[in-house]
Amino acid sequence: MATMKSLWTAGAGNVEVLDVERPVPGPKDALVRIRACGICGTDVSFLHMGGMPARAHLGGELVPVPLGHEPAGEIVEVGAEVTGLKTGDRVVVDPTDHPSGLIGCGGRYGAMSEYLLIENAEMGKNLATLPDTVPFAVAALNEPMAVARHAVNRSEAKPTDKVVVFGAGPIGLGAAIWLKLRGVEHVVVADVIPARLEKALAVGADAVIDSAREDVTARLTDLHGQAANALGQPRPGTDIYIDAAGAPAVFDTVVTNAKWHAKLVMVAVQKKGSEIDLGGMLRSELTLVASQGYPTEIFEVTPELAEHQERFAKLISHRVPFSDVERAYELALTPGAAEKVVVAFDE
Repeated sequence: MATMKSLWTAGAGNVEVLDVERPVPGPKDALVRIRACGICGTDVSFLHMGGMPARAHLGGELVPVPLGHEPAGEIVEVGAEVTGLKTGDRVVVDPTDHPSGLIGCGGRYGAMSEYLLIENAEMGKNLATLPDTVPFAVAALNEPMAVARHAVNRSEAKPTDKVVVFGAGPIGLGAAIWLKLRGVEHVVVADVIPARLEKALAVGADAVIDSAREDVTARLTDLHGQAANALGQPRPGTDIYIDAAGAPAVFDTVVTNAKWHAKLVMVAVQKKGSEIDLGGMLRSELTLVASQGYPTEIFEVTPELAEHQERFAKLISHRVPFSDVERAYELALTPGAAEKVVVAFDE
């Protein structure tokens, strides 16, 4: 039996590299050698919990799970019935479309492994190819950038809109990039970590706000002009707010500042509930739009990721070899220690 190394949860705050059976592709499957895989906030959530609730009794016993759902790699085997894909193709993966469950999110397989089985492999459905000019570490950003792209698509931002993104993590910065590539005239990024704000300017944001030290209302008014809510009360002229931070303070800030017919797109996972000021929403007729995953965007972003790879590469703060993968997860678990950690399997 051929084996491979695979990363699994091992109790609260811990991971473990296991030797597991290397999958064998069937006639409709493809086997991908993983070359890079990003670490997501979802992975960190699993580590905080120490695993995932077993399907048979959700909310009860936690079971270990294989991690990783942001992979890039190359095909090393294809089944006899697979068409449009061949050995040697460099690919990114949709982790959601697999009979054995979500890759790295409770399914049978995780992408933080030396090899990943793609069941019912189909070009454009659960795999997409990309040119060999794209580094695997950048290609591993495909999945989170699809999340960011969906938020921007949900915003329906027009070139004349003035937008602020709260949260300069990978999703927030990705949203800022997509907004600028969409032609949006003025994009502001707000965060509490100065280094992240510097990164926001580097990837194309027009301005930044240090919300821990600056008056957000005054800065937005200065940047976007003055407007009003439905009662004529003065408000910044910001058209669209994107919450990529998930902190209750962001929601409160938006409601306080929203002008008449402003829009809030919520893409961050809310870490704990916020008391919603419904009266404030009413006074601005604020539209709240939720953005979850990437219904159509997972491979929509792939060619543009390749075209603008140098800009997207700036999102990666740490590249860590798989031989030191435990350290990679320590970085991801430490608040403020890293922005985007990508694990490389060829270093």
